[in-house]
Amino acid sequence: MRLNVNYPVTQGRLVLRTADDWARDVEPVERSPRGAVFELSLATTTLELKPVLRVGDEVLWAKGSNYVVNAHEPERDLWPCFFGSEQGRVTEVRRVEHAGVAHSVRVYLPPGYDDNTLRCFPVIYMQDGQNLFFPEEAFMGVEWRVDETMDRLAQMNAIRKVIVVGVRPDDRMREYTKPGYDGYARFLVERLKPLIDAEYRTRPEAEETVIMGSSLGGVAALHVAWSHPEIFGRAACLSSTFGVYDDLFERIEREPKKPLVIYMDSGWPKDNYGATNAMRDLLRSKGFTLGVDLLQFSFPEGLHSERSWSERIHVPFQFFFGRAWLAQRGQAW
Repeated sequence: MRLNVNYPVTQGRLVLRTADDWARDVEPVERSPRGAVFELSLATTTLELKPVLRVGDEVLWAKGSNYVVNAHEPERDLWPCFFGSEQGRVTEVRRVEHAGVAHSVRVYLPPGYDDNTLRCFPVIYMQDGQNLFFPEEAFMGVEWRVDETMDRLAQMNAIRKVIVVGVRPDDRMREYTKPGYDGYARFLVERLKPLIDAEYRTRPEAEETVIMGSSLGGVAALHVAWSHPEIFGRAACLSSTFGVYDDLFERIEREPKKPLVIYMDSGWPKDNYGATNAMRDLLRSKGFTLGVDLLQFSFPEGLHSERSWSERIHVPFQFFFGRAWLAQRGQAW
């Protein structure tokens, strides 16, 4: 297999160490200032390995868990980091104004963001940003633990690393329901996303941009994606109150299928279970296919609560950014 190790080498040289012999350097077949290329012949189905940066006599191992490659993948890209923390970081609150309304925004930057400057990242825009990162800001003191979950999935090499933008609503009831969610969508499309793309190393394409929320925030997420699929190509809607303060059922019924990938879930029995199933069936009638561009789960005893959502956010994260889903669509890791 061909292994592309992408790292801005300013000192030393890149080599590999593998489970075949952790003490032996595997030299690349190509080198450049942007990394190195290795050709591997696997004697077994899988092989554990790690990039190593050799600086004189010093051996610097890539941060995090070992990578595992397998004999059935002809090519793989790695984006190692050698310096800094193995945890991501969350920025300070920033106020972003648009059309006379200001929103508080925090940004989660994944592990290695500051070290491996060659890498650009997909972005998830999440509603109810006050509940995502810190218990002292969250409703009833219960946060979603988004940063901890992202760090753990990165440590597992289970997903691509992702930037998360948490947006606190100015007026939740107004912005996440009809007609106020039209103005909220304009804030995201016209102001916030251009700002994030300008200031961070993002992958700005629609297929690399997710909007996500729970309850009314899930309604807002589907509204924004359905209205602007050229900007937000992915939507995750947890426990969404479809059909109460919105016109999504009517719009989706009369409009053509949009180029979206949608994740939906609910708890059972009292967590918008019926509304979520109805939206699933409507989307299927419009041409969405379960397991391809639509995924829906029902969680037994799942509750309409921050704690319940925090326990299952890894599912949409892996759906949108996990290796299996990306490989199915021929997208790069």
